[in-house]
Amino acid sequence: MSLRRLLTVFIILALGAAFAAGLTVRVLLEETGLATVRLDGRHSLWSWAGRLATVDGPQTYRLIADEQGIAVTCDAPPCPLSGHVGNLLSLVPANGFIRVNGSDYRGYLRVVWRDGRLLLINKLDIEDYLRGVLPGEVPASFPYEVLKAQAILARTYTLSRLGSNPDYDLCDTSRCQVYLGADAESPRYDRAVRETAGRVLAYDGRPISAVYHADSGGKTAAAAEVWGGNVPYLQSRDDPWSLDQRWRVSTSPDAVSRVLEQLGHPVGAVSGLRIDGRGASGRIVEMSVTTDRGELRLRVPEVGRFLRALGLPSTLASLSGWTFSGRGSGHGVGMSQWGARGFARHGWNYREILAYYYPKTVLTHYQLSASR
Repeated sequence: MSLRRLLTVFIILALGAAFAAGLTVRVLLEETGLATVRLDGRHSLWSWAGRLATVDGPQTYRLIADEQGIAVTCDAPPCPLSGHVGNLLSLVPANGFIRVNGSDYRGYLRVVWRDGRLLLINKLDIEDYLRGVLPGEVPASFPYEVLKAQAILARTYTLSRLGSNPDYDLCDTSRCQVYLGADAESPRYDRAVRETAGRVLAYDGRPISAVYHADSGGKTAAAAEVWGGNVPYLQSRDDPWSLDQRWRVSTSPDAVSRVLEQLGHPVGAVSGLRIDGRGASGRIVEMSVTTDRGELRLRVPEVGRFLRALGLPSTLASLSGWTFSGRGSGHGVGMSQWGARGFARHGWNYREILAYYYPKTVLTHYQLSASR
């Protein structure tokens, strides 16, 4: 067996062992100065130094960030913890949910003080996390095969992000993956997570960067068109069943100038826009902006940030004067959720859908513990 093949097998076995041990994910729910956290049953409170208190009944905690760290008060006596607790506090229910600013979550809450703000981080089992991701990423009315494909992609994307930040792995918005917590769970989504448990897409023995989007507008984008750099399994693909809705976005010289300043280009007055280059899918990869300080050239990936900041749903667009006309929604790379819906309605299963949008990848199954 070659060294490369041996390494691939080792990585797959190592990931399988991690799942069996109970893999967890850290999700940033909010960055704030004030939070309300409620636990209804037995729970414990922890700091860096260890357990601070064990509480047998319900309690609501108010957490405040000040110059000294995390300050804690309670809604009702007896308060097991009051005053400053340093720069970390974990609130761990013995069972059930934890309510954070009015929403329920599984797992527990880790609160980290950073530069006068509170990072509210939900730490939980990856499979439980996915139960709150699917409802935020794909409509329940979509074919069940799409829900299963989405569960595999969300799990794979999560694996690829573990350890990406010292404090958390993912946020709960579309910048990472939309995560709605326990409030959004439903039997149909839960079933899709359960029936695909442990399955991920891999390339060269590693979980892929499993990006996806809402609608391609008829053709998905290669990774190089959006972020720069070629990725073998993220290439442009025809997407015949995309929603393909048309949109128009009008802008102005003042709006363009403001956006460029936000991106670090204080150009002054703007007098024109021009599309200079397109990628394999037809998306804009290069533009020029005419200003009173000369011509500014924008290329990938900055041109995408520029167009999104102007309000364009995607970069698959044309330009007439100060008005963009285009198709699609999202960055366009990987699976198009509306496109997958069309494939499923025409008889494709989740394996076929994933193989189409992510060529050269392998669907790998990991054995999970029976407790899931």
